[in-house]
Amino acid sequence: MRPQIVLAFTFASLWLPAVGCSSDQPKPEAGGKMQSATDTLGNRMTLSSPAFSDGERIPSKHTCTGANLSPELKWEHPPEGTVAFALICHDPDAPVGDWVHWVIYDLPGETRGLPEGVSDTPDLDSGAKQGRTDFGSIGYGGPCPPPGKPHHYLFELYALSGKSGLEAGADREKLLETIKLLILSEAVLTGVYSR
Repeated sequence: MRPQIVLAFTFASLWLPAVGCSSDQPKPEAGGKMQSATDTLGNRMTLSSPAFSDGERIPSKHTCTGANLSPELKWEHPPEGTVAFALICHDPDAPVGDWVHWVIYDLPGETRGLPEGVSDTPDLDSGAKQGRTDFGSIGYGGPCPPPGKPHHYLFELYALSGKSGLEAGADREKLLETIKLLILSEAVLTGVYSR
């Protein structure tokens, strides 16, 4: 009888950790950053734009040399429990350091995109709010790098379990500090631009 008990114990010890490790919830990476979570069908949240593909050049109409219009954005497969979204666009290649081009937050959870040319008003009709960029203004400020090598512009979308509760005009640091415990998933779209 004793060998059978040992075998049963061995099987249970191998099976139980596997059960405990299976989860569809997002897991913190090093530094507390959340990995992309999956929806009930196993899809990861994605962010895209009809204006440019990931890693491609941003059209000039979305930059300071053109009409300076924010690009149309679309996203899919936010995780279950998403109540709101926040979006930040920044340029880590800027000569003075990481430069913030757009801060928008408290987008309703049913939102699946933004149209081209979002107004630069602090409070949008949807209830979303816009923050202050490193240009010192509210709303989108397009790529405007000095002549030279291409810069990378990261559009970072956060799915949140609640609204930030911030008034319009918050900067990136304030927003990220406020939402850090609300982040369910993140998706990134990168565009490049040079002059």
